Amino acid sequence: MDLSGKHALITGGGTGIGLAIAKALAEAGAEVTITGRRKDVLDEVAGGRIHAVAMDVADEASVVDGFAAAVNTRGPIAICVPNAGIAEGKALHKMDMEFWRKIIGINLDGAYLTMREAMKSMNGLNYGRVIAIASIAGIKGLKGAPAYTASKHGMIGLIRGLSEDYMASPITFNAICPGYVDTAIVSQNTVSIAARAGITEKQALKMMVKTNRHQRLITPEEVANTVMYLCSDMSGSINGQTMEIAGGQM
Repeated sequence: MDLSGKHALITGGGTGIGLAIAKALAEAGAEVTITGRRKDVLDEVAGGRIHAVAMDVADEASVVDGFAAAVNTRGPIAICVPNAGIAEGKALHKMDMEFWRKIIGINLDGAYLTMREAMKSMNGLNYGRVIAIASIAGIKGLKGAPAYTASKHGMIGLIRGLSEDYMASPITFNAICPGYVDTAIVSQNTVSIAARAGITEKQALKMMVKTNRHQRLITPEEVANTVMYLCSDMSGSINGQTMEIAGGQM
């Protein structure tokens, strides 16, 4: 695949899934802007075709400024990957508005702002891909994480609505819904689940692995490979869809 001349932007691109996607797109020739709140983390992995821009998806002004800087430097956004997010669980009766707003603000509001700003330059192109990194929690309920589940359902709804709005254009909108991926987020959740449930971290990790139908963690590269397929010319008729990466039927 040759993506030379195309500018891709990935939120949360400094680690995990986002970084795997950035590397794959850059290897295919795209100029890739990675964003995140921690500039030092981005700078550690930037270089070559991968460029760092500090941006907080929960802050509208930061998103507007970040996109403007990226577009002014590297041109219109042809590939947009809203990937930034947090995965924290809390039972309904233990949630307050601050926790709810944090999850929705980063996962759903952040995706909305990212897509909105991307379309300002993508809309005039003859090619465009918006690929949201959602979750299997966007397909089904995730026990113990109603706010997270709602945020990912909302992300998929946004993708489906936009696919209808731009149906006659060369731009496609799709969501990837991975199960548990071998990233730092899983490591963090292993600790928090163990503490909440009164079990060992080994037992907590086993619980998450069992959720994936093939009984193993998914690699970030498997998610990145799916993004690459959706960026290819072979995927032009795939639009408004959810692609589940969970080792089997959910």
